[in-house]
Amino acid sequence: MSDGHDGDRYGGGDYENDDRDIPAAGQERTFAALPPAHGRGFADSWWGRAWLKALEDTALDGQQLKRGRRFAREGRVGAVSVRPGRITAVVRDGDSSTYRSDVLLQELSEADWERLLGMAVERAGHIAALLDREMPPHLVEDAAAAGVELLPGIGDLDPECTCDAWDHCPHTAALCYQVARLLDQDPFVLLLMRGRGERRLLDELQIRIAARAAGHDASGPADPADGSVAATGDDDRGVRADEAFAARDILPPLPSPPSLPAEPGPAPSLDTETEPQDGVDPTALEMLAADGAARAHRMLAEALSPGHEQQPLPAVLTPQQDAVRLVAEARPEPWITKRLISGSGRRPGELDAAVRAWRYGGVAALAVLEEEWTPDTEALARARARLAEAWEEGERPRLRSSDNRWTDVDGGVQLRYGRDGRWWPYRKESGRWVPAGPADDDPAAALGGSGEPED
Repeated sequence: MSDGHDGDRYGGGDYENDDRDIPAAGQERTFAALPPAHGRGFADSWWGRAWLKALEDTALDGQQLKRGRRFAREGRVGAVSVRPGRITAVVRDGDSSTYRSDVLLQELSEADWERLLGMAVERAGHIAALLDREMPPHLVEDAAAAGVELLPGIGDLDPECTCDAWDHCPHTAALCYQVARLLDQDPFVLLLMRGRGERRLLDELQIRIAARAAGHDASGPADPADGSVAATGDDDRGVRADEAFAARDILPPLPSPPSLPAEPGPAPSLDTETEPQDGVDPTALEMLAADGAARAHRMLAEALSPGHEQQPLPAVLTPQQDAVRLVAEARPEPWITKRLISGSGRRPGELDAAVRAWRYGGVAALAVLEEEWTPDTEALARARARLAEAWEEGERPRLRSSDNRWTDVDGGVQLRYGRDGRWWPYRKESGRWVPAGPADDDPAAALGGSGEPED
């Protein structure tokens, strides 16, 4: 847009040094120049069309509007700066001369903003839409009923241009038409022109929501001394936790949960021509990435299942437990398994038993493998009663108890009593007790349902 620049028409260097044009932090937005708009109208949204109607109904010279519409349609409007009370752009004329064009719009007063925000807080539909970064069209009518005019009326759009026209010239008209396209993209632009940026507006709205839920008035700036957020919204710390909690019943609902993909995403391939750094194993990293994707998929499936919020949090694995899990679930290459054996703190035979336990019952099964503990007297009594009920007289196996382990003296089987009250079957192989099946609440079923682990 610098071609054909005329310093006199543009106003020299005063634009950058004009103190009145310096907005408060977070109160200015600049939109890149839009492409030509051949073959289309200037506004598709309700807000864009409403802005154009307000412009065309209040302008004095229709011919200037037509020329401005043509300039905007041809892409002659540069980047548009929007700030409270003013929009600014450089517009290129038909002879390639450029002009700084400003359109001033009266900012709402503090009293107007109080009425507007108070009205919005009283209407659940407005709260939900605004917090979702949407501007409902009926906000204009409700605001007008509260005494606040959002759209410009007669005389509200005050043009200023370095072409020295006294009313709307083609350059300021082109700027207004371009703003209609910006309102298609983001109707919050209008509220910024009226004096409030989106972030500040939403912060003030949330403060009022929380205050309403807590039963007191939030009009005026909050007192920083009490730890609350300033009503100007310039503080990005949000609102107090107790205020947010108090507003839980009037805030919009959370979005729908994501849908579950059919399967985990593929792991990235690290087989490149670039040599890895010392100590970095690409194959092991690929295995870990694939395992991470599979775990994320499984966790998402569990999170989306009914009643998930009632389930206890999963146990945090130690590095030794996670090494067992990786061998059991990821089934890595043998040479990676050797590294995991070292990380698990076990010998190969011990790792085999741990992997078998993990496949039968995860952390709980691994704990039963590793722990020998003494149940309390009441738990032991319940355990003996369950064992006595499980078999008929004469069929009951002879079990010798030692803490939580009950061994059949006539055979190579054993029951282990877990801290969760379930029974885990074990079998002696090569002189070592190894897991032989999943747990069961019924000791007879656990002993009779033991089998070889799946490969």
